[in-house]
Amino acid sequence: MAKVTLKEIAHSYTGYSDNPDDYALKKLDLVWRDGGAYALLGPSGCGKTTLLNIISGLLIPTKGQVLFNDQDVTRLPTEQRNIAQIFQFPVIYDTMTVFDNLAFPLKNRGRTRVEIEPRVIELAKMLGLEGDLHTKAQHLTADAKQKISLGRGLIRKSVNAILFDEPLTVIDPQLKWQLRSQLKYLHKQFGFTMIYVTHDQTEALTFADEVIVMYEGAIVQIGTPEALFERPEHTFVGYFIGSPGMNIVPCRIAGNRALIDDHAIALRNSYTAIPAGAKVEIGIRPEYLRLLPPGGEGVPVDIKKVDDIGRYKIVRVGLNSRDFNVVVPELSGMTGDKAGLVFDMHHTNIYVNDHLFAGESQ
Repeated sequence: MAKVTLKEIAHSYTGYSDNPDDYALKKLDLVWRDGGAYALLGPSGCGKTTLLNIISGLLIPTKGQVLFNDQDVTRLPTEQRNIAQIFQFPVIYDTMTVFDNLAFPLKNRGRTRVEIEPRVIELAKMLGLEGDLHTKAQHLTADAKQKISLGRGLIRKSVNAILFDEPLTVIDPQLKWQLRSQLKYLHKQFGFTMIYVTHDQTEALTFADEVIVMYEGAIVQIGTPEALFERPEHTFVGYFIGSPGMNIVPCRIAGNRALIDDHAIALRNSYTAIPAGAKVEIGIRPEYLRLLPPGGEGVPVDIKKVDDIGRYKIVRVGLNSRDFNVVVPELSGMTGDKAGLVFDMHHTNIYVNDHLFAGESQ
């Protein structure tokens, strides 16, 4: 297990350049502690796989250094980095038994049968594979094969880090939660340094202690799942995390009020230092909006659509040309297509040029 340090890493697939726009991965610095569980989260093309390939040694970065426990491994090939990798599709030997597949990384490193067998049995039990140890992998389901891949990555106790590249892509959605729970449990049991790449926010937020959100080749926020949900530092994080994502609409600021058209929204802070000409937006999660009968408290809105999700409803409301999603348990007391929209000032954020703006406490 190792502390992983990335120092001034940047990568361009066209070679060295002085133009930042030429870089698929913008300059970044990261330190991941020994034994931590981390997720790289973002849409396709955001740079997360490029970053994972740099850590693994499949790519040498155009700029910067990769350190394992303060040792420079930037130019070391993958096989000399002492890492394990688990990919989207199972990497196993179909003609081998489950036991032999799990044992292979240890056999390949000269371990004896006495060392191998207890470890294989221990891990097979944790992954729910103990009943299939003498079955050839070709006879197993896709999710069982991916469990074997996970086991092969976890079988060695001395790896510097385990890298996961969208490992649950081929798994049936109903079984994904089981494997996520097992991964979390295995991390707690063995304390590996784990780095998990995904575009799925549920996977990232349930697996990781800390999530690195990437957008257009850059890191836009690093934080706990709670911090990413409660205080997105960039509008992209607000949109991308949450279902539905954060409501973010243009506004004007007048002291401690946000103005959407001519409707005033009370804020917990004053905002007097916003640069002239800046793009200003108000952001609030659908969970922190309330709907009341019209004619009383709240901004007057039109109810445009109601989606019944079962445990709650997602209500789309319109404020002139601006739309908001509101999550409510039910629409009791509401009649017709009019309502009052109430903002929770303690969960209302102001964004200036896409970045969270702190304001001044009142």
